[in-house]
Amino acid sequence: MNYGLWLSAAGMQVNEYRQALVANNLANVNTVGFKHDLAVIHERRVESRSNPDAARYADPFYDHLSGGAWVRPTYHSFEQGPLTHTGRPLDVAIQGDGFFVVREGDEIRYTRDGQVVINDEGTLVSAAGEGRIEFLDDGGNPIVVDRNRAITISPDGTVEQDGTRVAKLNVVDVDDPQELRKVGKNLFAAADPATRPSGSSLHAGFIEGSTVNPVQQLANMIEVTRSYEMNARMITLQDAINGQAVNRVGRIG
Repeated sequence: MNYGLWLSAAGMQVNEYRQALVANNLANVNTVGFKHDLAVIHERRVESRSNPDAARYADPFYDHLSGGAWVRPTYHSFEQGPLTHTGRPLDVAIQGDGFFVVREGDEIRYTRDGQVVINDEGTLVSAAGEGRIEFLDDGGNPIVVDRNRAITISPDGTVEQDGTRVAKLNVVDVDDPQELRKVGKNLFAAADPATRPSGSSLHAGFIEGSTVNPVQQLANMIEVTRSYEMNARMITLQDAINGQAVNRVGRIG
């Protein structure tokens, strides 16, 4: 088998993954609090060097060649998104690090989406979760308010009605945000992340925009598409060379 075929095939797989990632970023350019993903690519070492059990298959020629490109775990960019004024008292944006702690069913989740609404029971829930994602207070309980009274949210997350403290939004910093994984509905999850109360400021009447730069992502999509096509062309050329080697060299022999 032509060694170049393997390298080109790996290049196509890598760019197919990159294309899916960029497409997802573009699809969420207007999603509140969305954090874009970055593709991390690394050089794949040849088997005889990366696996001690394969050392007996070492080859003085192939061991000095690259093993091709491969993907590493997706990197989430947690940079600050732009804040947009909405005027809704229940919209709240985090300025700085941190995540709102919410509960989806029996599971604890984390989000930057501060679009808060009140369901029929008076519980503060996420507008993105159709009433099933509850915002939790600093004691880990759902926040319940009187639907008929005005609500204000202070910069430290305190929820008040008519000047009376009702609860405090639970906003935490995660020691290693890369432990978080996306689970849909603009939520993050982790098995057991190390968290601490966040000192970031909250801005009521604002939402945090997506961190996706559409121009940059479109440029990335063009570059990925061309790279994919180039690897596909290389496979076609190498297959043609193999065919000529079989047909012509075989006749000469």
